[in-house]
Amino acid sequence: MKYMEYTPCHDPAGDERHCPAKDELLRCLIPAPPNYKRPFAWPQSRDFAWYDNIPHRNLSDNKAVQNWVVVVGDRFRFPGGGRSYLLNRGVLTMSFAPRDSHISQVQFALERGVPAMIGVVGAHRLPYPARAFDMAHCSRCLIPWHVEARGFWILSGPPINWRKSPRPKLGPDSGGLGERTDKIEDLAKRLCWDKFIENGEFAIWKKPINHTSCINGQKSERTHAICSGGTPDAACNEEEVAGGVLENWPSRASTVPPRITSGSIPGITSDRFLEDGRQWSESFRGTIRNVMDMNANLGGFAAALVDYPVWVMNVVPVDSDHWCEAFSTYPRTYDLLHADAIFSMYQYRCDLEYILLEMDRILRPEGTVLIRDTVEVLLKVQERAEGMKWKTQMTDPESGSSVPWKILVAVKSYWTGVDALETK
Repeated sequence: MKYMEYTPCHDPAGDERHCPAKDELLRCLIPAPPNYKRPFAWPQSRDFAWYDNIPHRNLSDNKAVQNWVVVVGDRFRFPGGGRSYLLNRGVLTMSFAPRDSHISQVQFALERGVPAMIGVVGAHRLPYPARAFDMAHCSRCLIPWHVEARGFWILSGPPINWRKSPRPKLGPDSGGLGERTDKIEDLAKRLCWDKFIENGEFAIWKKPINHTSCINGQKSERTHAICSGGTPDAACNEEEVAGGVLENWPSRASTVPPRITSGSIPGITSDRFLEDGRQWSESFRGTIRNVMDMNANLGGFAAALVDYPVWVMNVVPVDSDHWCEAFSTYPRTYDLLHADAIFSMYQYRCDLEYILLEMDRILRPEGTVLIRDTVEVLLKVQERAEGMKWKTQMTDPESGSSVPWKILVAVKSYWTGVDALETK
């Protein structure tokens, strides 16, 4: 049972992402805990999770005062709501936390069907492009750098709440919180972020629509240097929104973004964007929650699912080794994996078996995999997949049998570490 929560690139002893060398990779299937049960369906999973699926009481004990999670019989109950509070209001959230110090917080979120991934804000840049988020919330963490133009940054807890410290008589620098707050205020000013509100336990800053005014004011004020290089996010005047104005949700999911309409991304046209969305519009049925698109392209697969009660982790490989390494998540966190041409892309870069083992690691028991690829590649994948306790079936795509590629549908079998020991 040693490897039930194996996260290859995140050692519990440290925050940084560091993947094992090729000769250190495990070439085996990761077992589920004894008595593992199929997670509650959404929206019930928002409030409950089986104790046997995440057998850890640390979070419920350490956070008892905050009422985040409590153990009730054979399950966890989440009375506080947390990030799911925003999901109920049509806001899609993404939570980040380290592998160790947050006591499986990411694992709990994913078990509930709430978007999350292992990540350290501040150590390295997160794997997201500029203008990826409308709002960022930090509690006891450093400043994020991915807030969308006109977006908001919310800081709660220390150090911003030092004025309400239980030891105010010790002065504004009690515990260094006042000094740290001053440094944050100074940095926000140099970034040209406007203080929107401060109210006891939290403060909110607003990012400007662009940084042209910062550039104009650099001669007279001490501001940060502005990155240059003709990026798609550049703005020409103080009234123009960097990167262009985005539509409101949910129409944003199917509307051609300004980065594409402006022609600033070579090779990507409006027609290609719309076609990427049309090809998936009739291909999804089922009752699942956590979905990953391993080669998301322009996000058409996720956009086609916007009316379903699911969320999609879009992954866009940016280098030749992307899927030759493990993803930053816990085992058994996704109900459905979609892999479009992944194996054709990586068949000469790394062992396809390692990619399949990684897919098995992050897929829940009885979860589904959709693999789109050439017949030649799929036959190789099918042979290996059936040796991993996957049930497979090859089928034609929506466009018929005349195209040179097909779909391999695979379902991961239910088994636990106890089953494996009994088999031996």
